[in-house]
Amino acid sequence: MFIVGLFFYSFTQIDLSLTLSEWSIWQVLEKYAQDIGYLKRPLSTALYIAIILLLYIFYFVFLTLAHKKKITKKYVWFLIITSTMILTFSYNAFSYDLFNYIFDAKIVTYYHQNPYVHKALDFPNDPMLSFMHWTHRTYPYGPVWLILTVPLSLGINFFLPTFFLFKFLVSASFLGTVFFIGKILNRIRPQNEIFGVIFFALNPLILIESVVSSHNDIAMMFFAMWSMYLLLNKKYIRSFIVLVFSIGIKFATLLLLPVSAYIYFIGKRNKRVDWNRIFYLNISLMLIAVIFATIRTNFQPWYILYVMPFAAISSKKYYIFIPSIIISFFALLQYVPFLYLGNWNEPIPSILFWGTTSSIFLSVFLVVFWFFRLSLYKKRIK
Repeated sequence: MFIVGLFFYSFTQIDLSLTLSEWSIWQVLEKYAQDIGYLKRPLSTALYIAIILLLYIFYFVFLTLAHKKKITKKYVWFLIITSTMILTFSYNAFSYDLFNYIFDAKIVTYYHQNPYVHKALDFPNDPMLSFMHWTHRTYPYGPVWLILTVPLSLGINFFLPTFFLFKFLVSASFLGTVFFIGKILNRIRPQNEIFGVIFFALNPLILIESVVSSHNDIAMMFFAMWSMYLLLNKKYIRSFIVLVFSIGIKFATLLLLPVSAYIYFIGKRNKRVDWNRIFYLNISLMLIAVIFATIRTNFQPWYILYVMPFAAISSKKYYIFIPSIIISFFALLQYVPFLYLGNWNEPIPSILFWGTTSSIFLSVFLVVFWFFRLSLYKKRIK
């Protein structure tokens, strides 16, 4: 129900320069939605906050059911697939990156130019420029993302079919990531498989940044998790090739290469791999990637996609669970000032900085509190 609410809310953020369809009934509905998003900002903000809170409430309900073993894998996958199908047809409400992906591929297929050399502004008569952001940058991603996306723009002269083809690709990457999280957990922690899958796949931030906004970070993580699963099965060559695909999308997973090499050498010596430590190390390395990305630009909510697939493997650990939930929740609140004011000017950057900082300190405080609480509990048992 609340997934449907998120689906409808996404259309309140349709860019005023963009018309998704010429169908007259759709244009009336689109204008009504834009009226809420752009002219009734307090209402729009209240709706967003309400949807996010309700999504988190039901997220915790499903996590509780999984913890108590009262929910089946079949039902969980029904929820995940249904939610993905609905949100795949939503508007990319909180990011313009999807438009840049489409135009980057269009530079190749329509203009027959190199996107590493040419930028959107080099084609000033293109109608897409009226609703795009970051038109001044050349292609910032790896060649693999171009290989995956260029075929989606071949022979298609209409924006809407291309838009949904790109969304299908990202949604498939999301489902693939969930699939491999489940497969990995089934191998190393089968008792936590359902909990870990829910922890990742039904997290509101993951759904919004992966399926609604359609960031290519989830495609990068799909290949990373696939690579880890292949490592788990000692298929080292295939794992390396798949990891190269991940690196070739957005480079952040380059930090995982030494881990893969370590597992390879350990495996070749027939020594036991401590998978708990491996996934803790992966979490740490992806946190470093988030820090570097934040220093290079600013912290963005979708950077959490780097960490959460690996965090899902150890999501039953309180020192993983608590920060993941708090930081992801605060990350979604970063959109609130923009929804209310309609810009990113001061004091919004300062508010966002302190919001992110507060989420980190709150996470540390609660982890320490939980640690001492568990210590006292163990002493009482003794």
